Amino acid sequence: MRYAYTWPPVTPAFQEAVAVGQTKDTDRRAYRLSSIDMLRGLVIVIMAIDHVRDYFNTGGEVDPMANSQNGTALFFTRWITHYCAPVFVFLAGTSAGLMTTRRSRAELAVFLLKRGVWLILIEWFVVSTAWSFAPWGIEQLGGRTGVVMQVIWVIGASMIVLAGAQFLGQRACLVIGAAILLGHNLLDSIWPVTNGITDTAHPWWVALHAQMGIASGPFFFLIPYPLLPWIGVMLLGYGTAPLFQDPAARRNAKLLAFGLTATVSFVVQRAIGVYGEPNPWQVQDTAVGTLIDFLNVTKYPPSLLFLLMTLGPASILCACADGVPDAITRPLTVFGRAPFAFYVAHLYLIHALAVAFGVIRGFDATAFFTYGFFFPPGYGIGLAGTYLVWGLVIAILYPLCRWVAAVKSRRRDWWLSYL
Repeated sequence: MRYAYTWPPVTPAFQEAVAVGQTKDTDRRAYRLSSIDMLRGLVIVIMAIDHVRDYFNTGGEVDPMANSQNGTALFFTRWITHYCAPVFVFLAGTSAGLMTTRRSRAELAVFLLKRGVWLILIEWFVVSTAWSFAPWGIEQLGGRTGVVMQVIWVIGASMIVLAGAQFLGQRACLVIGAAILLGHNLLDSIWPVTNGITDTAHPWWVALHAQMGIASGPFFFLIPYPLLPWIGVMLLGYGTAPLFQDPAARRNAKLLAFGLTATVSFVVQRAIGVYGEPNPWQVQDTAVGTLIDFLNVTKYPPSLLFLLMTLGPASILCACADGVPDAITRPLTVFGRAPFAFYVAHLYLIHALAVAFGVIRGFDATAFFTYGFFFPPGYGIGLAGTYLVWGLVIAILYPLCRWVAAVKSRRRDWWLSYL
């Protein structure tokens, strides 16, 4: 998530920006983060594809990648969105790390704690309502109110952990984060196995490393994002923040080296199949089928190979961002500087469009006051139509994001740090 920045201290990166005339008043908040904002904007736009698919290209499936009969196009439509959550969480940690140049550790701890709690509350009451449109309860959950704990939840909870961990220093956070990412798959063989987000037959701590559900009073907590590995991603992002204070050439060289190393490591380790991924691959009847099986790694919780597969190419792209044409960079940067506004607004917009489309198709509107995988049989459109709706959503939300980004660039109100 993006933070509000005031005029920063003089660093090598700042001196370089001055030398090439890149310190315009309109960009004082994020002149060093243009590549980060572009990358964040790209994954936001990609993320919207998956959420449109959730509500328009439905088939009663929570994850279409689990069904090998869904076809290549649907697989890669889902697969490309795997890059979103790791980049969101990693860059949230990076942004927090860059705040150390203007906040003391105590001040940063208070900010991260407050923002973490704020994001969890937003996930529970605002985002969860957007997913279901049924804050009064969902029939398929026994009339309980559904609370979906996804990426906003893990960012908020990880920020709360980071609020304390950052007192150890950025290098220690880097080591701890790397250790979690490298070692958490050791739990695979001993951790309780669940049956997904509606499985309530386990104690709450199982959700640290497995999907599950918790029924509590009038609420049903669905936990698709196990927390532990995402804490590691957040700490890793925080620990690598000093890299983004380097001059552009040095920063990009390091990013490229890390990205290539992570990507090659994914290919080699996946091919060997010894550690880091609980879902083995096999040679299939076709080359495309084999590629699909090779790339089908575990997101819930994110395995070591999943994170190498996503953060590696993302790092390469960030290293090359300075060479991307302005015609592409500018609109992506607009989205990247208003991620919170886009995330909340796009869920409500997509769900509202789905309700309207369902009514046009002859269904009762109340049939869509639930999650997409509970939508009535016979509803839905093909993948081509899904992409058309996605384009419409992006076009509608661009002016909102441009306005929010402009407000955040020219104002320093404290509350803007929470948006």
